[in-house]
Amino acid sequence: MSRPVALVTGASSGIGEALAHALAEQGEDLMLIARTQSELLRVQSEIATATGRFVAVAALDLERADAAEAVKAVLRDQDLSVRHLVNNAGFGLAGDMADLPVSGQVGMVDLNCRALLALTLAFLPEIRENEGGVLNVASVAGFTPGPGLAVYYASKAFVLSLTRALAFEERESGIRVCALCPGPVPTRFGARAGVGKSGVIAITRPLSAKDVAHIGLAGYFGRRTVVVPGMIPRLMVAILSVLPTRMVLPVLARAQRQRRQK
Repeated sequence: MSRPVALVTGASSGIGEALAHALAEQGEDLMLIARTQSELLRVQSEIATATGRFVAVAALDLERADAAEAVKAVLRDQDLSVRHLVNNAGFGLAGDMADLPVSGQVGMVDLNCRALLALTLAFLPEIRENEGGVLNVASVAGFTPGPGLAVYYASKAFVLSLTRALAFEERESGIRVCALCPGPVPTRFGARAGVGKSGVIAITRPLSAKDVAHIGLAGYFGRRTVVVPGMIPRLMVAILSVLPTRMVLPVLARAQRQRRQK
């Protein structure tokens, strides 16, 4: 019988790494996916030493069109099956759409949306059989359009909408389906996206990746469909739900310009 694991993408740093640690602490065996082998081996060693859990790793670029098939092959070769799927891998690019490279923006959709969907479809039968679930890492960005990070915001809106719909469709199957929607968190995301600290981070003590991971997993195992960690992000979402988009867009555009200048 195959060994059930929690499959975590983007697990070499930030929220993905924190989720991997937290899942192992809760007794889950792991398969960790990211692009950088050296970082994956570091995380593997740290988790195995700290928890004694089984931790497998595979260095794969999930932007590849055949990424889901490649991941399935890796698991099949090691006689593993997926119980919990954590779709965390993703990135953003700051700037106006007309000024950013086409390949980067299409690649963002490939990773943030297509790979997430392909992995979910590929492993949903196993997840049902193993009575697990799907945890998709979205963002507070998913609740609004975001000029200056337009494709990233749109990709997270896709993740949030997909998760809500899948949770409804799977309500009779017993599996968990949850969207984790953090606000700004100090990770490598900003450096890759090309933005500085947000105003939220500048004036408040932000949640750490570890905080977000523990709050997210508590909501996931508690069968919540959407989890927004932290008081300030929850306030942001509440405000976005009542303000007209025409009022929100200029504020977000100005904030993104200021962040890119830092």
